[in-house]
Amino acid sequence: MRSLTMLAAILLALPVQAAQLTFDLGTGSRTWDTAQLLHHPQARDIDIPDDVSYKRAMHYRAVPMAALLEGVAADAHLQAEASDGFAAQMPAGSLLQTTGAQAWLAVEDPAHPWPGLGKGKPGAGPFYLVWTNPAASHISPEQWPYAVARFRLLASVAERFPALLPDPKLATDDPVNKGFALFQKNCLACHRLNGAGDAQLGPDLNIPHNPTEYFAADYLKLYIRNPQNLRQWPQAKMPAITQQVLSDEELNQVLGYLKHMAGRKIAP
Repeated sequence: MRSLTMLAAILLALPVQAAQLTFDLGTGSRTWDTAQLLHHPQARDIDIPDDVSYKRAMHYRAVPMAALLEGVAADAHLQAEASDGFAAQMPAGSLLQTTGAQAWLAVEDPAHPWPGLGKGKPGAGPFYLVWTNPAASHISPEQWPYAVARFRLLASVAERFPALLPDPKLATDDPVNKGFALFQKNCLACHRLNGAGDAQLGPDLNIPHNPTEYFAADYLKLYIRNPQNLRQWPQAKMPAITQQVLSDEELNQVLGYLKHMAGRKIAP
C-alpha cells in the first residue's frame, strides 16, 4: 500500500506534458495541441466562481467553445469523451451560446499545472469544459467533463441507441419520456442501459438487473442524492445529485423511466 501511495505521489509531482485534443465534426478531423489552444486568437483568462469539479473558485486560460465549433449547427448533437470513459451528451446549441451560460475549453498550461481534484487524485486537465453563468441554462454537473480527449458530432442518442427508448405508445409529454430526457443529460455520461451508450465508467442500469428492482423503498433516492449516505467508499466516483441538479419531481421522472425500462430489457 505504501509503495502505491509513493508511486501516486511521484506521478502527481511529474510535470504536465503537452497534450492533444481532437474534434470530429463531420467534415473531417482536427487536432489541437496545448500550445495552439493557449495561443488561440480568442483565448483569454476567465474566472469560475464555483467550479463544479474543484468545488471552489478557479482561474483558467480558456477558449470559447463557439470558436472551436464554427460551422456546427445549433440543432446538432455533440459528445465530449474523457480519457476515463466518461462520455457527456450535449446539444450543440448550448455550447455555441455567446451570452448567458457560455461554454469554455479550459487549457492546462504545462508550466503551471492545475491542482489535483482530491488527495492522491490527478487534476482536471489537460482539457476541461467549464461554464460561465451556468445557472442561466440549468447546466448540470455532467456537462462539465474534464480530462477531455475528443469532441464528436453524432446523431442523437435516440437515433443511435434505440435500446434506450421508452414504449413509443407513450405521449411525448409523458413523465417517462421526460425522465428519458433527464437520463440522457444526467446519467448517460457514466452509465449504459440495455448495453446501449458510449460511457465506460459506471455499470449498466438495466442488465442484468435494474436498480429499481433491488433497492428497497426510498433507498434508491437516498443513494442518488448522496451515494456516501448509503455506501461509504472513499474511491467512489458517483457524485451527489442535489436538488439544484434534479428537483424531486425530476428525480421521480428519472426513476419512472428506469422502472419503465425494467420491463423493456434487451440483452446486449
